[in-house]
Amino acid sequence: MSQVYATGIESIRQIMLAQSVNANNLANVSTAGFKGELAYVMEDTESVLQAFSAPDLSEGSMQTTGRSLDVSIRNEGWFAVLGADGTEAYSRRGDLRVDAFGQLLDGAGRSVIGNSGPVALPPFTAVEIAADGTISIQPLGQAPNTLAVVDRIKLVELDENAVYRGEDGLMRLATGLEADPSANVQLIAGSLEGSNVNAVEEMVKMIDLSRRFEAQIQLMQSEDENNAALSTIMSMS
Repeated sequence: MSQVYATGIESIRQIMLAQSVNANNLANVSTAGFKGELAYVMEDTESVLQAFSAPDLSEGSMQTTGRSLDVSIRNEGWFAVLGADGTEAYSRRGDLRVDAFGQLLDGAGRSVIGNSGPVALPPFTAVEIAADGTISIQPLGQAPNTLAVVDRIKLVELDENAVYRGEDGLMRLATGLEADPSANVQLIAGSLEGSNVNAVEEMVKMIDLSRRFEAQIQLMQSEDENNAALSTIMSMS
């Protein structure tokens, strides 16, 4: 295999990795609390394109919903949720709901973690989530002024330089440990943080990556044509 082919194939592989990140960002442009991935492609010393990515932890836009189970985080902070692998992970997604078994879940169906594990609510007529994450309910059949504290959502602060983003899109500590609860994190009830993905920027990036992909294909096609021409010349000599 010629060097042109080897370089082209590896560059195409890297471009496809960046395209997968770009596609995931676009697919989640309307997902509450979603944090996009910053992907960029650079040329190394051997003219091979290399894709790099890092999580974009900037805040998304806030919108008021008035729904009692919609909560957003004021400034910095994260919700603790249970990942599909059974480990504690961290998210900014605040479109919460309660399933038929009383489990408090986020919009992706992940269990929200409280003081002593996943939060479970007994039957209730109304629910309130305070700024510090405390969950209070009006028990089913009780008077409106009867509120009972059930649990408190685990809220944490994360050092952006000490976390990584898993394949499930959730943040985890690089040490593999669990973050300690923080009393500094505050919630805003009745509101949601949107995705921080800029759809226009991602569309522009998608076009750029497509052009890079096409350029690599054209280089390899040119190599084919040059080799064919060389073979013809050699056969005539």
